[in-house]
Amino acid sequence: MAGEMAPFTQEWARALQGTSCAPLTRGERLTLVDRLATVLVTAIEAEPFDPAAGSTVATELVAAGFQTPETLGRTIAVLQSRLSGDPARVGQLLDALSTGFARALRDHTLDAQDTLRHAALAARIKAEAALRESESRFRYAALHDALTTLPNRTFFARALEHACSDPRRGVRLGVCFLGLDRFQAVNDSLGHQVGDHLLHEVGARLATLAANPSRLVARLGGDEFAILIEETTCTDDAVKVADKALALLADPVLVDGHALRVSASAGVVERPVEGSDPADLMRAADLTLHWAKADGKGAWAVFDPARNAADVARYRLSADMPGALDRGEFTPFYQPLVDIADGTVMGVEALARWRHPRLGLLEAGHFIGLAENTGLIVHLGRHLLAQACRDATRWPDHTFVSVNLAVRQIRQPGLAAQVAAILDDTGLPAGRLQLEITEDAVMDIDDDSVDTLRALADLGVQIAIDDFGTGYSNLAYLCDLPVHGLKLAGRFLKGRRPRGEVDPTREAILSTLVTLGHKLGLSVTAEGVETPAQARRLRAIGCDLGQGWLWGRPVPTPTF
Repeated sequence: MAGEMAPFTQEWARALQGTSCAPLTRGERLTLVDRLATVLVTAIEAEPFDPAAGSTVATELVAAGFQTPETLGRTIAVLQSRLSGDPARVGQLLDALSTGFARALRDHTLDAQDTLRHAALAARIKAEAALRESESRFRYAALHDALTTLPNRTFFARALEHACSDPRRGVRLGVCFLGLDRFQAVNDSLGHQVGDHLLHEVGARLATLAANPSRLVARLGGDEFAILIEETTCTDDAVKVADKALALLADPVLVDGHALRVSASAGVVERPVEGSDPADLMRAADLTLHWAKADGKGAWAVFDPARNAADVARYRLSADMPGALDRGEFTPFYQPLVDIADGTVMGVEALARWRHPRLGLLEAGHFIGLAENTGLIVHLGRHLLAQACRDATRWPDHTFVSVNLAVRQIRQPGLAAQVAAILDDTGLPAGRLQLEITEDAVMDIDDDSVDTLRALADLGVQIAIDDFGTGYSNLAYLCDLPVHGLKLAGRFLKGRRPRGEVDPTREAILSTLVTLGHKLGLSVTAEGVETPAQARRLRAIGCDLGQGWLWGRPVPTPTF
């Protein structure tokens, strides 16, 4: 508070100006409030705490000639905005100041034995009582949620800040953020009135946790609540409170004849007070709540520094991507696609790589998901496709290049025209380009996207279904899409028994998928081939092409 005393006293002195006919110069008024402010700040920090300092300040104000309700009102307004520390102590000081002001006015008036002043004093006391009541209501409303009557975000933040200022060594605390799962569906289907009733009941149930004086329950807003757990001994103490909170919501809530079953997710942070920042604690708890919801809802999650670091790293990568694309840091690497029968290289698959200036060469798994989430995959995919087509023009005429398409690219209007323009610009024949879409992506495309794939096929471009056999849908789409090839997921080659024998179940599935592809007139490629034994198995069941480390890892420039 020391660094804030000068602006504090100046603001108070300006507020008092003109409120009473006090015979003080500006300098005298500033000296007075500077001394009174010091009294109040000292009282808040003193142990034990004595709110009588508020009455003392009020008496001196009246004695100096500041004797109107406006004096008191402006003083309280300034003190509410400037006094920091324990909210309860600040409130008691202001109450004592209001009461002391009224008492000082009464004593001052009675000493004068003036009937008119006595009558005015009675009116003033009544006004001051009304002002105290109004100020009390204002303070309560400013720190509490109107719907649930729980403390609000401001109250919680102040309490957390106060808890983090505990000077004792070894003290720990926990913060639990709790959010209702699928609450928006209640508002959308049953109306906001039912939603408000539900929130009120949830608040009432959670409020029972505050029976323990070391806990504070607040509503942060919307369907989110927070619990402050002081003087924990370990993370498990905070987790137990989160468990209790979720258990309190297990029973259905009866609202207007609707028995609503409520589930919630919770994010838990528990750590030593020393070195903790209130804002960082709230950010960590909020992030962990999002983890809990993303991980399946209806449970709690504990803050994990490693996961947070990974999230931060992904965010930084996402932020770096647009500039990296402009600088040409993304490039295709190529992995051979060989004829299973004789090992001849028939083509290559283009796999995205990022030559990151700080992190080195990054594989697609580090950034393709980020590109899809941000929409940058459209520009990145076009860049990689153009580069792969340019590179392919330098390879033997019998070879082809296979490039992956994301769902966003397929849904992009004019994709077929863009591909045609790239082929024209590079001079690569359409028959030497294969575009791959995953089986999961096929399930997400609409009629317009199907038309796009047909337009690509009409250009002469080959279409292949990647990761075939991993989906859960029927195979009707093979009849509706212009598919030319299937790429079997590498997981079908992984099953082996303890002594190295082939897993007969996987073998049967693999053989069936190859047979199905051939009956439909499609070429079949097996991914993830790593050993000669796997290649022999694929050759025996009639697989056409193979891809995997057995024939080479992805490289910038392929050899044929």
